[in-house]
Amino acid sequence: MSRKKLLSAFIEEVWSQGRVEACDDYIAESYAIRHDPGDPWDGQTLSREGFKERVRLSRAPCPDQRFTQTSILEDGGSVVIAWTWAALHTGDIAGFAATGARLTMSGLTLYDFDDEDRITGHWQVVDRLSVFQQLTQNAAKSV
Repeated sequence: MSRKKLLSAFIEEVWSQGRVEACDDYIAESYAIRHDPGDPWDGQTLSREGFKERVRLSRAPCPDQRFTQTSILEDGGSVVIAWTWAALHTGDIAGFAATGARLTMSGLTLYDFDDEDRITGHWQVVDRLSVFQQLTQNAAKSV
């Protein structure tokens, strides 16, 4: 299976469906978050179990989240994916209580693979400012 197909399956199973146990099929023993400004794990290297906990905690406020893959490119040991994300805000995010409103954002992530086709880390740029703006607007509406 190509790395593009592996990454596409990983995004769908783990991040969109929340099948955390599927990380065993995709994630290397060590996972480096090389660049992800605004992410609490930015700059950290996680074990596979640590990565699973990251997925659990990240999905908790918006468990129905869905990633739509808009473009995916493979170059050597890396795969780049452009994506959009949408979810209902049903749990606390950075001090913002759940509003039930729909949140959206977009991003671009470069994933690295090892020789066994396991994902070893990522470098990511995400439009977190738009999420903050949506959270602020939704909080103001619910007062």
